[in-house]
Amino acid sequence: MTSTTQRIALVIGANGGIGHETCIALRRHGWHVRALVRKPPVNSADGIEWLQGDAMRVDDVRRAAAGVQVIVHAVNPPGYRNWGGLVLPMLDNTLAAAREQGARIVLPGTIYNYGPDAFPMLTEASPQHPATRKGDIRAEMERRLQDAAAEGVRTLVLRCGDFFGPRGGNNWFGQGLVSSGKPVRRVQYPGQYAVEHSWAYLPDVAETMARLLEREAELAAFDTFHFGGYCIDGHAMLAAIRQAADDPTITAGHFPWWLARLASPFNETLRELCRMRYLWQAPVRLDDGKLRAFLGDSLYTPLEDAIHVALEGAGCLPSPAARAMPAA
Repeated sequence: MTSTTQRIALVIGANGGIGHETCIALRRHGWHVRALVRKPPVNSADGIEWLQGDAMRVDDVRRAAAGVQVIVHAVNPPGYRNWGGLVLPMLDNTLAAAREQGARIVLPGTIYNYGPDAFPMLTEASPQHPATRKGDIRAEMERRLQDAAAEGVRTLVLRCGDFFGPRGGNNWFGQGLVSSGKPVRRVQYPGQYAVEHSWAYLPDVAETMARLLEREAELAAFDTFHFGGYCIDGHAMLAAIRQAADDPTITAGHFPWWLARLASPFNETLRELCRMRYLWQAPVRLDDGKLRAFLGDSLYTPLEDAIHVALEGAGCLPSPAARAMPAA
């Protein structure tokens, strides 16, 4: 039972990495959180109001959004599958619910909107000339949100690099650089080790969203912030993984793009990964000057700490009990 004054947020896609962390951060900031998912957890004691529903059904979204002030649109098709058929209809359902409730939409943004002409430094004003169909869809999402803002539907976009965090999931860190559930022996880096890439630690992203919403009245009707995160090259990532795993023998390898290309005609996920390879072939940095000016400099967890949590969440580190056992 929520009080009449407590703020209510709906998180769509709460079983995903960013959705789950956003639920935790909003709860920490005093929000009552509803989570719309296809399969709610059983006997959850996390204080979240779990609702069963489908983001592709507008009635489910409208029902879940009753009385909310914020809708976090954190839902994505798993494994890059059927983006063309699912992504925009799901967003339209969120827009319909936000119009009815007068709620602000929060969208975790990506760099897919940008082509190589915008690299290496991406600002909120950088031109969006996507290089892929997936990027076209992402850019269209933001166009629809910006058009809706002119009609009174407010939106906040927090744009990030590649996600990683406490839960192994559908991201480059847990499914590319390392193998979930296995000790790290070799890092399979998708780009050249000397080229910088942008990473975003999910708990930091979620906390930043919650802090921005604390100052909702100061945000523009359609507002975008870039989350800088960690812009590091492959050498720095390898060093951080070695330190977090306490294993200097971890070797530097490369993601097998040739194998992904061979399998791509038969696997939609690998096909989409290959199309996005250009993001690993040039340095990409997100300019977070606007975000720092608004919230201050205390935004990011130390890299080694974040990597340690991510490796632990991916099952790549021995359990504390195993570490305590003497060697045979």
